[in-house]
Amino acid sequence: MEGIMMRGPKKTAVAIRLPDGSIHMKTEATPSASKWSKVPLIRGVVNFVGSLIQGTKVLLYSADILEENYPEEYEKDKFDIWVEEKLGKEKAWKILVAISVVFAIVLSVGLFMLLPTVAVGLLGKITENILILNLAEGIVRMAIFILYIALIARMNDIKTVFQYHGAEHKTIHCFENGIELTPENAQQFYTLHPRCGTSFMMFVMVIAVLTHALMGWPNVWLRILSRIIVLPLIAGVSYELLKWAGRSDNAVVRVLSMPGIYLQKLTTKEPDLKQLEVAIAAMKAVLPENETPFFEGICDLNGNPIEEEQ
Repeated sequence: MEGIMMRGPKKTAVAIRLPDGSIHMKTEATPSASKWSKVPLIRGVVNFVGSLIQGTKVLLYSADILEENYPEEYEKDKFDIWVEEKLGKEKAWKILVAISVVFAIVLSVGLFMLLPTVAVGLLGKITENILILNLAEGIVRMAIFILYIALIARMNDIKTVFQYHGAEHKTIHCFENGIELTPENAQQFYTLHPRCGTSFMMFVMVIAVLTHALMGWPNVWLRILSRIIVLPLIAGVSYELLKWAGRSDNAVVRVLSMPGIYLQKLTTKEPDLKQLEVAIAAMKAVLPENETPFFEGICDLNGNPIEEEQ
Protein backbone atom coordinates (compact mmCIF):
# COMPACT_ATOMS: atom_id res chain seq x y z
CA MET A 1 0.00 0.00 0.00
CA GLU A 2 1.49 3.31 -1.23
CA GLY A 3 4.76 1.59 -1.96
CA ILE A 4 6.91 -1.18 -3.39
CA MET A 5 8.58 -4.36 -2.20
CA MET A 6 11.77 -5.37 -4.01
CA ARG A 7 13.47 -8.68 -3.33
CA GLY A 8 17.17 -9.02 -4.05
CA PRO A 9 19.58 -11.93 -3.62
CA LYS A 10 20.64 -10.78 -0.15
CA LYS A 11 18.19 -8.08 0.93
CA THR A 12 14.48 -7.39 0.67
CA ALA A 13 13.29 -3.78 0.78
CA VAL A 14 9.90 -2.20 1.41
CA ALA A 15 9.63 1.47 0.39
CA ILE A 16 6.51 3.49 1.29
CA ARG A 17 5.67 7.07 0.33
CA LEU A 18 4.68 9.14 3.38
CA PRO A 19 2.34 12.17 3.36
CA ASP A 20 5.22 14.61 3.87
CA GLY A 21 6.82 13.37 0.64
CA SER A 22 9.61 11.37 2.29
CA ILE A 23 10.13 7.64 1.71
CA HIS A 24 9.95 5.18 4.58
CA MET A 25 12.25 2.21 4.00
CA LYS A 26 12.66 -1.12 5.71
CA THR A 27 15.35 -3.56 4.62
CA GLU A 28 15.91 -7.04 5.95
CA ALA A 29 17.75 -10.18 4.94
CA THR A 30 16.13 -12.16 2.15
CA PRO A 31 15.22 -15.60 3.56
CA SER A 32 17.72 -18.21 2.45
CA ALA A 33 16.35 -20.65 -0.09
CA SER A 34 15.44 -24.12 1.14
CA LYS A 35 16.57 -27.23 -0.72
CA TRP A 36 13.01 -27.70 -1.97
CA SER A 37 13.01 -24.28 -3.62
CA LYS A 38 15.66 -25.53 -6.06
CA VAL A 39 13.89 -28.71 -7.18
CA PRO A 40 12.07 -28.31 -10.52
CA LEU A 41 8.25 -28.50 -10.29
CA ILE A 42 8.35 -28.53 -6.48
CA ARG A 43 10.02 -25.11 -6.31
CA GLY A 44 7.00 -23.51 -7.98
CA VAL A 45 4.72 -24.50 -5.10
CA VAL A 46 7.31 -23.63 -2.44
CA ASN A 47 7.96 -20.18 -3.92
CA PHE A 48 4.26 -19.52 -4.46
CA VAL A 49 3.39 -20.23 -0.81
CA GLY A 50 6.40 -18.26 0.41
CA SER A 51 5.49 -15.27 -1.75
CA LEU A 52 1.90 -15.39 -0.54
CA ILE A 53 2.97 -15.32 3.11
CA GLN A 54 5.62 -12.63 2.58
CA GLY A 55 3.26 -10.53 0.49
CA THR A 56 0.60 -10.64 3.20
CA LYS A 57 3.13 -9.59 5.83
CA VAL A 58 4.30 -6.67 3.69
CA LEU A 59 0.72 -5.52 3.10
CA LEU A 60 0.03 -5.52 6.83
CA TYR A 61 3.34 -3.77 7.53
CA SER A 62 2.57 -1.02 5.02
CA ALA A 63 -0.90 -0.67 6.54
CA ASP A 64 0.71 -0.13 9.97
CA ILE A 65 3.04 2.55 8.57
CA LEU A 66 0.15 4.33 6.88
CA GLU A 67 -1.93 4.10 10.03
CA GLU A 68 0.84 5.86 11.96
CA ASN A 69 1.05 8.65 9.38
CA TYR A 70 -2.62 8.84 8.36
CA PRO A 71 -4.30 8.17 11.72
CA GLU A 72 -7.55 9.88 10.70
CA GLU A 73 -7.89 7.68 7.58
CA TYR A 74 -6.63 4.32 8.82
CA GLU A 75 -8.45 3.76 12.07
CA LYS A 76 -8.51 0.21 13.45
CA ASP A 77 -11.85 -1.50 13.56
CA LYS A 78 -13.32 -3.00 16.74
CA PHE A 79 -12.16 -6.51 15.89
CA ASP A 80 -8.49 -5.44 15.50
CA ILE A 81 -8.62 -3.51 18.79
CA TRP A 82 -10.24 -6.45 20.60
CA VAL A 83 -7.62 -8.94 19.31
CA GLU A 84 -4.72 -6.66 20.32
CA GLU A 85 -6.16 -6.16 23.81
CA LYS A 86 -6.61 -9.90 24.33
CA LEU A 87 -3.41 -11.22 22.76
CA GLY A 88 -0.98 -8.32 22.53
CA LYS A 89 0.00 -6.50 19.34
CA GLU A 90 2.74 -8.89 18.14
CA LYS A 91 0.77 -12.11 18.69
CA ALA A 92 -2.38 -10.52 17.27
CA TRP A 93 -0.44 -9.49 14.16
CA LYS A 94 0.80 -13.07 13.58
CA ILE A 95 -2.72 -14.44 13.99
CA LEU A 96 -4.16 -11.88 11.56
CA VAL A 97 -1.47 -12.79 9.03
CA ALA A 98 -2.38 -16.48 9.32
CA ILE A 99 -6.09 -15.72 9.00
CA SER A 100 -5.46 -13.52 5.96
CA VAL A 101 -3.41 -16.22 4.19
CA VAL A 102 -5.98 -18.95 4.92
CA PHE A 103 -8.83 -16.70 3.80
CA ALA A 104 -6.98 -15.81 0.57
CA ILE A 105 -6.37 -19.48 -0.23
CA VAL A 106 -9.97 -20.51 0.52
CA LEU A 107 -11.35 -17.61 -1.53
CA SER A 108 -9.04 -18.36 -4.46
CA VAL A 109 -9.87 -22.08 -4.52
CA GLY A 110 -13.59 -21.47 -4.09
CA LEU A 111 -13.94 -18.64 -6.60
CA PHE A 112 -11.53 -19.74 -9.32
CA MET A 113 -11.67 -23.54 -9.04
CA LEU A 114 -14.82 -24.82 -7.37
CA LEU A 115 -17.34 -22.32 -8.76
CA PRO A 116 -16.39 -22.90 -12.43
CA THR A 117 -16.54 -26.69 -12.19
CA VAL A 118 -19.90 -26.61 -10.40
CA ALA A 119 -21.33 -24.07 -12.85
CA VAL A 120 -20.19 -25.97 -15.95
CA GLY A 121 -21.58 -29.18 -14.44
CA LEU A 122 -24.96 -27.97 -15.69
CA LEU A 123 -23.60 -28.16 -19.23
CA GLY A 124 -23.22 -31.92 -18.72
CA LYS A 125 -26.95 -32.27 -19.29
CA ILE A 126 -26.46 -31.01 -22.85
CA THR A 127 -23.22 -32.71 -23.91
CA GLU A 128 -20.99 -35.50 -22.64
CA ASN A 129 -17.99 -34.43 -24.69
CA ILE A 130 -15.13 -34.30 -22.14
CA LEU A 131 -13.08 -31.85 -24.19
CA ILE A 132 -15.96 -29.38 -24.51
CA LEU A 133 -16.81 -29.60 -20.81
CA ASN A 134 -13.23 -29.01 -19.69
CA LEU A 135 -12.74 -26.22 -22.21
CA ALA A 136 -15.95 -24.56 -21.01
CA GLU A 137 -14.78 -24.85 -17.40
CA GLY A 138 -11.47 -23.19 -18.31
CA ILE A 139 -13.21 -20.37 -20.15
CA VAL A 140 -15.56 -19.75 -17.20
CA ARG A 141 -12.60 -19.75 -14.80
CA MET A 142 -10.69 -17.21 -16.88
CA ALA A 143 -13.81 -15.06 -17.29
CA ILE A 144 -14.37 -14.99 -13.51
CA PHE A 145 -10.72 -14.11 -12.89
CA ILE A 146 -10.64 -11.31 -15.49
CA LEU A 147 -13.96 -9.92 -14.25
CA TYR A 148 -12.65 -9.99 -10.66
CA ILE A 149 -9.48 -8.08 -11.64
CA ALA A 150 -11.46 -5.58 -13.72
CA LEU A 151 -13.86 -4.88 -10.84
CA ILE A 152 -11.25 -4.38 -8.11
CA ALA A 153 -9.19 -2.20 -10.48
CA ARG A 154 -11.98 0.39 -10.22
CA MET A 155 -11.29 0.86 -6.49
CA ASN A 156 -9.08 3.88 -5.76
CA ASP A 157 -6.75 2.03 -3.38
CA ILE A 158 -6.29 -0.86 -5.83
CA LYS A 159 -5.70 1.56 -8.69
CA THR A 160 -2.82 3.03 -6.69
CA VAL A 161 -1.48 -0.47 -6.02
CA PHE A 162 -1.58 -1.18 -9.76
CA GLN A 163 0.26 2.09 -10.47
CA TYR A 164 3.05 1.01 -8.12
CA HIS A 165 2.96 -2.39 -9.86
CA GLY A 166 3.62 -0.55 -13.13
CA ALA A 167 6.40 1.45 -11.46
CA GLU A 168 8.01 -1.79 -10.30
CA HIS A 169 8.04 -3.22 -13.83
CA LYS A 170 9.36 -0.01 -15.41
CA THR A 171 12.18 0.11 -12.87
CA ILE A 172 13.12 -3.52 -13.49
CA HIS A 173 13.14 -2.93 -17.26
CA CYS A 174 15.38 0.11 -16.75
CA PHE A 175 17.81 -1.90 -14.60
CA GLU A 176 17.85 -4.90 -16.97
CA ASN A 177 18.66 -2.59 -19.90
CA GLY A 178 21.65 -1.15 -18.05
CA ILE A 179 20.28 2.40 -18.01
CA GLU A 180 20.80 4.78 -15.09
CA LEU A 181 17.96 4.39 -12.61
CA THR A 182 16.10 7.69 -12.71
CA PRO A 183 12.33 8.27 -12.84
CA GLU A 184 12.63 9.89 -16.27
CA ASN A 185 14.61 6.94 -17.69
CA ALA A 186 12.28 4.34 -16.19
CA GLN A 187 9.16 6.13 -17.45
CA GLN A 188 10.01 5.33 -21.08
CA PHE A 189 9.48 1.57 -20.58
CA TYR A 190 6.34 -0.55 -20.66
CA THR A 191 4.45 -1.44 -17.49
CA LEU A 192 4.37 -5.07 -18.68
CA HIS A 193 6.95 -7.76 -17.80
CA PRO A 194 7.12 -11.48 -18.76
CA ARG A 195 8.07 -12.66 -15.25
CA CYS A 196 5.12 -10.99 -13.53
CA GLY A 197 2.94 -12.94 -11.11
CA THR A 198 -0.05 -12.04 -13.27
CA SER A 199 1.49 -14.10 -16.07
CA PHE A 200 2.00 -16.92 -13.59
CA MET A 201 -1.72 -16.94 -12.80
CA MET A 202 -2.60 -17.06 -16.49
CA PHE A 203 -0.17 -19.94 -17.03
CA VAL A 204 -1.90 -21.76 -14.16
CA MET A 205 -5.29 -21.39 -15.82
CA VAL A 206 -4.11 -22.51 -19.26
CA ILE A 207 -2.19 -25.52 -17.88
CA ALA A 208 -5.23 -26.38 -15.74
CA VAL A 209 -7.44 -26.66 -18.84
CA LEU A 210 -4.99 -29.09 -20.48
CA THR A 211 -4.47 -31.12 -17.30
CA HIS A 212 -8.16 -31.38 -16.44
CA ALA A 213 -8.95 -32.55 -19.99
CA LEU A 214 -6.86 -35.67 -19.29
CA MET A 215 -8.80 -36.41 -16.10
CA GLY A 216 -12.22 -37.01 -17.65
CA TRP A 217 -15.46 -35.58 -16.28
CA PRO A 218 -16.46 -37.52 -13.11
CA ASN A 219 -19.18 -36.41 -10.69
CA VAL A 220 -18.93 -32.94 -9.16
CA TRP A 221 -17.33 -34.06 -5.87
CA LEU A 222 -14.61 -36.06 -7.63
CA ARG A 223 -14.01 -33.11 -9.97
CA ILE A 224 -13.59 -30.74 -7.03
CA LEU A 225 -11.26 -33.15 -5.21
CA SER A 226 -9.19 -33.90 -8.32
CA ARG A 227 -8.80 -30.18 -9.13
CA ILE A 228 -7.43 -29.52 -5.65
CA ILE A 229 -5.10 -32.55 -5.72
CA VAL A 230 -3.45 -31.61 -9.04
CA LEU A 231 -3.17 -27.90 -8.19
CA PRO A 232 0.43 -28.21 -6.85
CA LEU A 233 1.47 -29.98 -10.06
CA ILE A 234 -0.18 -27.30 -12.19
CA ALA A 235 1.49 -24.54 -10.14
CA GLY A 236 4.86 -26.28 -10.49
CA VAL A 237 4.61 -26.61 -14.27
CA SER A 238 3.37 -23.01 -14.57
CA TYR A 239 6.33 -21.73 -12.55
CA GLU A 240 8.80 -23.54 -14.82
CA LEU A 241 7.11 -22.04 -17.89
CA LEU A 242 7.28 -18.57 -16.32
CA LYS A 243 11.03 -18.93 -15.66
CA TRP A 244 11.54 -20.14 -19.22
CA ALA A 245 9.52 -17.24 -20.60
CA GLY A 246 11.61 -14.81 -18.56
CA ARG A 247 14.92 -15.91 -20.07
CA SER A 248 13.85 -16.75 -23.64
CA ASP A 249 12.46 -14.73 -26.51
CA ASN A 250 11.56 -17.23 -29.22
CA ALA A 251 8.22 -17.41 -31.04
CA VAL A 252 6.82 -20.19 -28.83
CA VAL A 253 7.58 -18.22 -25.66
CA ARG A 254 5.97 -15.09 -27.08
CA VAL A 255 2.78 -17.00 -27.90
CA LEU A 256 2.64 -18.64 -24.45
CA SER A 257 3.33 -15.33 -22.70
CA MET A 258 0.81 -13.30 -24.67
CA PRO A 259 -2.31 -14.03 -22.51
CA GLY A 260 -0.48 -13.11 -19.30
CA ILE A 261 1.05 -10.01 -20.87
CA TYR A 262 -2.36 -8.79 -22.01
CA LEU A 263 -3.81 -9.49 -18.57
CA GLN A 264 -1.14 -7.21 -17.08
CA LYS A 265 -2.87 -4.36 -18.88
CA LEU A 266 -5.47 -4.71 -16.11
CA THR A 267 -3.08 -5.27 -13.18
CA THR A 268 -0.65 -2.46 -14.02
CA LYS A 269 -1.30 1.25 -14.52
CA GLU A 270 0.94 4.09 -15.67
CA PRO A 271 2.78 5.47 -12.61
CA ASP A 272 3.83 9.06 -12.02
CA LEU A 273 7.41 10.14 -11.37
CA LYS A 274 6.88 10.17 -7.59
CA GLN A 275 5.82 6.52 -7.64
CA LEU A 276 8.82 5.66 -9.80
CA GLU A 277 11.07 7.34 -7.21
CA VAL A 278 9.75 4.89 -4.60
CA ALA A 279 10.34 1.90 -6.87
CA ILE A 280 13.87 3.06 -7.70
CA ALA A 281 14.71 3.63 -4.03
CA ALA A 282 13.57 0.06 -3.26
CA MET A 283 15.56 -1.33 -6.19
CA LYS A 284 18.76 0.48 -5.24
CA ALA A 285 18.44 -0.68 -1.64
CA VAL A 286 18.64 -4.36 -2.63
CA LEU A 287 21.35 -4.19 -5.29
CA PRO A 288 24.38 -6.34 -4.35
CA GLU A 289 26.75 -3.36 -4.52
CA ASN A 290 24.70 -1.48 -1.90
CA GLU A 291 26.41 -2.31 1.41
CA THR A 292 24.03 -0.23 3.54
CA PRO A 293 23.20 -2.14 6.75
CA PHE A 294 19.68 -3.32 7.45
CA PHE A 295 17.53 -0.48 8.74
CA GLU A 296 14.05 0.90 9.17
CA GLY A 297 13.43 4.61 8.76
CA ILE A 298 13.50 7.43 6.24
CA CYS A 299 15.68 6.99 3.14
CA ASP A 300 16.83 9.13 0.23
CA LEU A 301 16.12 8.37 -3.43
CA ASN A 302 19.14 6.05 -3.53
CA GLY A 303 17.66 3.85 -0.83
CA ASN A 304 20.19 5.01 1.77
CA PRO A 305 19.04 5.77 5.34
CA ILE A 306 18.96 9.38 6.50
CA GLU A 307 17.76 8.59 10.02
CA GLU A 308 19.30 6.57 12.82
CA GLU A 309 20.33 3.12 11.65
CA GLN A 310 19.07 0.08 13.53
